[in-house]
This record gives sequence, structure tokens and C-alpha cells, in this order.
Amino acid sequence: MTSTTATDNLTANKRLAVRFLDLISDGDIAALAALISPAWTMEGGPPDLPAGREGLRVLFDHIGGVRQRWTIDDVLAEGDKVVVRATNHCEQDSFFGVPGRGIVQVFTATFTMQIVDGLIAKVWRNAADLQRLFQLGARILPPAPPLSSGP
Repeated sequence: MTSTTATDNLTANKRLAVRFLDLISDGDIAALAALISPAWTMEGGPPDLPAGREGLRVLFDHIGGVRQRWTIDDVLAEGDKVVVRATNHCEQDSFFGVPGRGIVQVFTATFTMQIVDGLIAKVWRNAADLQRLFQLGARILPPAPPLSSGP
């Protein structure tokens, strides 16, 4: 009976993590808010996100205009953690200040989610953001040479 309960919990946690990404695709902040704990935090997103539902609101304000769809590639669960590897197809007005309207970006990300009492307590995001910037035409330039102080 214990192994069935543990398996059931892992299955429920996996469903919760996948639902979270589905709702991000839909931009459904209200439904997302019901899936997170009051102390929810996210690492690997915009800096200084507040905790909880306010952090979720700030996250979506930061994302701005986006049309996106997450496709789930893998879901693994152990203990209170679920790891989701996913691919995103999106068009975003801008990303890190680089204009993106009309350019579909495709990138992968890995989300590790800690599930506590049936709610997502913490998300660690690791995404191919540099790949996205290159798809938008951004380039890395070497630093300018130091100014010479003269002869």
C-alpha cells in the first residue's frame, strides 16, 4: 500500500507540473495562482520576483506580449521534485530588450519544481535564453579596446 501511495503522489505531482506549463502557455494567471503555494518562488526568471501570487503577476508583467506553446519532452519525478524538459515555440514582442515581433523562437528549458502539500512551492528554470537572443538577431561583440592615454 505504501508503494502505491508513493506512486500515486509522484503521478499527481507530474500532472501538476505539466498543468503548470500548460497554463503558462495559455497565460491563465488565475488558474496558475491556484497551483502555487503562498510562498512560491522562482529561480532563473526575472530577478527579484516577489514570492507567491504577486511574483506570478510580476513574472507575467515582465514577459509582456507573448504567444507561446510549451511541448513536454520529458517528465521525471522523485520525492517532492518534478523535472520537466520542454520545448517552447513563441513569438514575443521583445526579449531582454531585443525586438521579437514576427519572429518565432524555438528553445528548450528544464523546470525543476518542488511540490509541497499538492502545490508548487518552488520552480528552478534553466532555459536556452542565449539561443533565443541569437534567433532574434542579437550578437555578442568583443569589448572595445581600452582607450589609450596618449604618448
